[in-house]
Amino acid sequence: MNLLDSLGSLRSLTTGPWIYPVVAASILLDVFLPVLPSGFLVITAATATATAATPDVPSILPLLLCAASASVLGDFLAYRLALRGGARIDRAIARSRRLSVAQERLGTALARGGGLLVVLARFAPAGRSVVSLGAGAAKRRVEEFLPWSALAGVTWASYSVGLGWLGGQWLGATWFSAGVSTLALFLAGGLAAYLIRRPAAAPATAS
Repeated sequence: MNLLDSLGSLRSLTTGPWIYPVVAASILLDVFLPVLPSGFLVITAATATATAATPDVPSILPLLLCAASASVLGDFLAYRLALRGGARIDRAIARSRRLSVAQERLGTALARGGGLLVVLARFAPAGRSVVSLGAGAAKRRVEEFLPWSALAGVTWASYSVGLGWLGGQWLGATWFSAGVSTLALFLAGGLAAYLIRRPAAAPATAS
């Protein structure tokens, strides 16, 4: 028996309706605890859907809706917490250079009508937490932040579920497939972090 056979199918792990609330809870809470493996859980469940032949295995569309909804709800809860946190949250952000810089950059981006930073941050490690809390602490209006958060959640969920499904189609519903797809998600996160940290271009001056 080779290594992939010994690892076996992921179906035993994802069988049953319980997978949806587990995935949703992990995504919802990782805005506060970024160490939670929400991306891996989404990919694992999506990998199992690729070769599923029974109704016990999660379906791809409900999984996508579950992941996107939990992402947006978690962002909104973090935003509201920081919005109502007052001086205590402000002091915590002031002590963190990362949070302070993110708050400043986010405020500038949203004021100019562009929220690409929110979308990129959804992929970067802990970026979702920094941006959601930063938007609330900066007292950004919900109509400025929430639409971009929704786009970020849908984009992240679609990418994660798509990775898992494609990996399952190509490599089968195995741990190896889930690992390869998770690596692709980490690479996207590294690229997003690089783009966020890259200094903004200085405005051109008229000659």
